[in-house]
Amino acid sequence: MIGEINLFGVLLPPLLVWAAMALLVSALVRYLLARAGLYRFVWHRPLFDVSLLIILTGLISLAMTRLF
Repeated sequence: MIGEINLFGVLLPPLLVWAAMALLVSALVRYLLARAGLYRFVWHRPLFDVSLLIILTGLISLAMTRLF
């Protein structure tokens, strides 16, 4: 089991850190999708963005548990 992450004396749960990382990656992906004009194929943009964030959080958590 992965323990807490120590950030300057503050113990954070790993999922919170991974979700923050996924939020940054999601912002980049959303920017690229908007610039490319691919959002016109999306029916419900906020729902798509939340789904993208959840998928990225899962992928980052999977990658981090396999690496460490």
